[in-house]
Amino acid sequence: MNTSDDEWKLKLNPEQYKVLRQCGTEPPFSGKYVNHKEDGTYVCAGCGNELFTSDTKYDSRSGWPAFWNKVSEESVTIKEDRSLGMKRIEVLCKKCGGHLGHVFEDGPQPTGLRYCINSAALDFKEKNE
Repeated sequence: MNTSDDEWKLKLNPEQYKVLRQCGTEPPFSGKYVNHKEDGTYVCAGCGNELFTSDTKYDSRSGWPAFWNKVSEESVTIKEDRSLGMKRIEVLCKKCGGHLGHVFEDGPQPTGLRYCINSAALDFKEKNE
C-alpha cells in the first residue's frame, strides 16, 4: 500500500495513527478488545487485513489482547525492535506495514507464542458478518 502520511492522518483516529503509524502503545487494560469475547476475526484498523481469530485469543493478563496464532502467513510480518533499550520482536500488518504490537515466546501451546496486540490497531468482524 502506498498511502501517504497525510492520508493516514485522515483515515485513522489519533490513537490509531499513534499506534499504527508511529509505533505507539496504548496504556495496559485500556483497549476495547482486552476483555472482548465475541466470535469473529480481528482485522487491521488501517487496511482491513485479517490478522487473528477469536479462536486463538486468550487472557494473558498482560493488559493487551493476546493471541497464540495469526490467521495466515499473509496476516503479519515480524522484525527485530531494539527501541526503548530492549530487544523485542515487533509485529506488523503484512499488507499496510502498520505497527500492531509485539510477539513473545511465553504463550500457550500449540505455538508457545503470545502476540501482544494494541486494541487501537484492530477492528473486529463478527462471525456472522
